[in-house]
Amino acid sequence: MDKLNPGHEPNTPPPPTIFQPRLLPLLQKLKSAYLSWFSYYQTLPKTTRYSLGQRIDTLFIETIESVTTASFLPKEEKRPYVSLAIRKLDTAKILLMVLWETKALPTKQYAALSAPLDEIGKMLGGWQGQLTKTHPTTRPDEK
Repeated sequence: MDKLNPGHEPNTPPPPTIFQPRLLPLLQKLKSAYLSWFSYYQTLPKTTRYSLGQRIDTLFIETIESVTTASFLPKEEKRPYVSLAIRKLDTAKILLMVLWETKALPTKQYAALSAPLDEIGKMLGGWQGQLTKTHPTTRPDEK
């Protein structure tokens, strides 16, 4: 990552600007987890980096996109995007487990990623629960 931006010090926040959005705590955690993943992703063996690694990377990005989209929608329209984010995150967690079980991802790195991803999953589940309480959906066969 240092090669992409040589003047940037790792783990320093960007300079404050009037255009810098204030992120939801969930998005902050997702961003932090993705940055950790990205540094590990660069060191994966080629045999897994361009297959499983690429898929996990895509799932991380799609999770961030789903959460961002949900954060801008009215409450009654958020649920499908929160559910999608949960599915993408769960899939990424399973694929990370496969990377670890195949010894492509060291235990230390797997543990460092698993803890925040579990916390993010709980946050998403809580958000989905809140949305279900405030906007329950009825199925067509229910009366």
